[in-house]
Amino acid sequence: MERIGGQGPSGVERLIQRVNTGAMDDATAITNLLYRYAEAMDAGDFVAATDLFAHARLTLADGVHTDATGMLALLNDIVIVYPDGTPRTRHVVTNPIIDIDEASGTATARSSYTVMQQVGDGPLHAIVVGRYHDRFGYIDDAWRFTERDYSLVDLTGDTSGHLRMALG
Repeated sequence: MERIGGQGPSGVERLIQRVNTGAMDDATAITNLLYRYAEAMDAGDFVAATDLFAHARLTLADGVHTDATGMLALLNDIVIVYPDGTPRTRHVVTNPIIDIDEASGTATARSSYTVMQQVGDGPLHAIVVGRYHDRFGYIDDAWRFTERDYSLVDLTGDTSGHLRMALG
């Protein structure tokens, strides 16, 4: 679809083209990976959370890198899990900006996150706010994480009820 005056497709027309070509399905699949990670973390299912990174290289603070196995060990070491089996958190992932290169079977996503926590009789409060920069590959007929940067922490509140160590 070309706009009158040769200006190229409008935003709505580009969206329609993406839906018709299946690109919207890819964007949804990638967004769902972001959300599945948050859901698994909040459930205290660190195995499911880190299984999402089976094909990924993970960047931690100070440029330290690990893989899914190392991340699972780290989560088990530092995250406080309460008697209900959860860390009493809600990871809220917002504003995903997804770029898909269908020809190469790769994609990138930038998103924001806020981790809320409520423990005991304490208040519900934000404990950390940051950004994820992720890369994905189309592997074994599905989108998979290939990289995640955890080092982009923007704001930190009281994480003493969440982590066995100081964040940062």
